[in-house]
This record gives sequence, C-alpha cells and structure tokens, in this order.
Amino acid sequence: MSNEAVHLVFMGVAGCGKTTAAQQMADFLKWPAAEADDFHPQANIDKMSAGTPLTDEDRWPWLRTIRDWMSDHASKGQSTIVTCSALKRSYRDLLRESQGRVFFVHLTVPEDVIRERMATRDHFMKPNMLPSQFATLEDLESDEDGIVISALGDIDETFNATVNALREQGLID
Repeated sequence: MSNEAVHLVFMGVAGCGKTTAAQQMADFLKWPAAEADDFHPQANIDKMSAGTPLTDEDRWPWLRTIRDWMSDHASKGQSTIVTCSALKRSYRDLLRESQGRVFFVHLTVPEDVIRERMATRDHFMKPNMLPSQFATLEDLESDEDGIVISALGDIDETFNATVNALREQGLID
C-alpha cells in the first residue's frame, strides 16, 4: 500500500445497500465517511421528494462538493469512504478529479429486490424513481478503477466480499 489517500466510493442505484456497506467499512477501517445524500442542496431533495429525477445540471454542483470533501481529507493525508450513486461515467470522472486515488465499489442488486427493500424504508428516493436510476446507470468500464460486488446476499456476505476484493487490490491490509 502506498501513502496516497484512497477514497472508496460505494456506488450504485438507490436501495442497493451503499450506506450500510460504507458504514461497515468505515467502522472497520476507521476512515472518515460521508453520505452523498447529505451534500444535496435542499432544492435537489425537494425535487426528488416530489418524485422528479434530478438532471445533470442539478447534479454537477452536488458532485463537486463531494469531490472537494474528498480532496480536503486527502490534503490532510486521510483516506475516506463515500456513498454516492455515481451512476454515469461523467459523474465518476468528476469525482476522480479529487486528490488521492478514487476507487469505486459498485454494489449490484436486481431491480425487483431493491424495490422490495425500498418499500420498507423512509427515504426521499421513492420506488417509482427506481426505473430512472437503472436507465441512467452506466456500468464501470474496464479502464475505471473499481470493482463490482453483488449485494444480493446479507450484509455480512457483502462486507466480506468487499474486504476480500479490496485486499486483492492492495487497497487495505
């Protein structure tokens, strides 16, 4: 492992388990963590709460704020963990502008399973917006720094698969 700050970005559609997986990893690694939803301006939250998907123009300032948060920590020598849908390559490209190494952990779950999960939680992202998330999703490309993890199993299975994959990549001990 190098001394370069590493930012693990847990990505995927709403309801795939990003927040849970990222929190487990933050607890395990003792790295600062951020939930991308917390960076949304109120206008974005209001829009999504009304069932209206965000546009790219809505997302750019939000993504820049996340990137800047990661860079701020990297400038202090700190690695971080972030949850962010990062559905499009262009969004991930912006996040990669951060200081340090940005590594994506793409959690995948079939749409019908996510729909069931979303029905049991109180969140501004509603199940009827799920199709737009899947339509927008661009899978990680071979030249992108990241891994794909199935989050179909239970929380421990997802965590163990992620830890093993990150160790294989030399990102964690």
